[in-house]
Amino acid sequence: MDIKNAIKNKVILITGGTGSFGNAVVERLLTMNPKQLIIFSRDEKKQFDMGNKFSNKKIRFITGDVRDKDSVFHAMKGVDFVFHAAALKQVPNCEFFPFEAIKTNVLGTHNVIDVAIENNVKRVVVLSTDKAVYPINVMGMTKAMMERIMIAASREKRGETTVCGTRYGNVVYTRGSVIPFFVDLMKAGKKLTITNKNMTRFLMPLRDSVDLVLYALTHGENGAMYVKKAPASTVGDLAQSLVELFNYKKGFTDIGLRPGEKMHENFISTEEASRAIDLGEYYKISPEVPEMNYSKYYTEGEKRARLMKDGYTSANTKRLSIKEIKELLLSLDEIQEELKSFKNKA
Repeated sequence: MDIKNAIKNKVILITGGTGSFGNAVVERLLTMNPKQLIIFSRDEKKQFDMGNKFSNKKIRFITGDVRDKDSVFHAMKGVDFVFHAAALKQVPNCEFFPFEAIKTNVLGTHNVIDVAIENNVKRVVVLSTDKAVYPINVMGMTKAMMERIMIAASREKRGETTVCGTRYGNVVYTRGSVIPFFVDLMKAGKKLTITNKNMTRFLMPLRDSVDLVLYALTHGENGAMYVKKAPASTVGDLAQSLVELFNYKKGFTDIGLRPGEKMHENFISTEEASRAIDLGEYYKISPEVPEMNYSKYYTEGEKRARLMKDGYTSANTKRLSIKEIKELLLSLDEIQEELKSFKNKA
């Protein structure tokens, strides 16, 4: 399915649409002549700012919360496609307030999918994270539950709605991510603080995460999860790259692992690797049990050839050199603006 033809004259709902992803995907979608883009979120100030930024009559803002099924139902009328991006994503915040994460990430996802099916939406794409694989923190656990809710809904086949999902990792220079945090520390004249210099993280530009979600929208199969292949770097090399780019003299210091952090991130678990299919730029992970066949679920297994012995992780993907990290950073408009600001202050 061609993405431009798929989007043309369609109504698309984006939950949590005022975030970094929402802004990026709206910018892309507006070039494809949609009928309407509905931004559903609970932050009226961000809606106001986003409205001023785009100033486009095709964008409609609805204030509501995915926790409230009635408000979701109101927003879903006449919608063709849904991108479900609304979530609590900050690891420490979810650790301190776990039930709040459950209400948004788990119950909110159930509401969105359930209402979409009731309204005969053509396709729902839920946005997950690498932290949902072998989760060790509340954020990852609730995102893993979100994935299972999506897969369970795909098995029920209650209507014509296709539900699928995507996983992506650290999207560079999005709100709350490590790179703007490092830049803020440099602005404040402080040392960059890293939890462990040998820790690895996937590095994905925001444009690649948008590509992944649009791919799932046009190619996604019921119950499947999609992962875009991405390079990684050590946190130490990332910090060193920023220090060199900004010619920052105070360097960085290692403060040790924080609760809820992993040394390496996983896009595909070892167990999932047996049902992952290499699609070139992407991997597709088929659900364990594609149908509501409880007998087979409990009594039978299936032998398949493994694609990756250890799954797909930030430790075994392509590792970027400091030179390559700097090239990636310099491709970001935000970094270019920050570099100009630093030079002007100097």
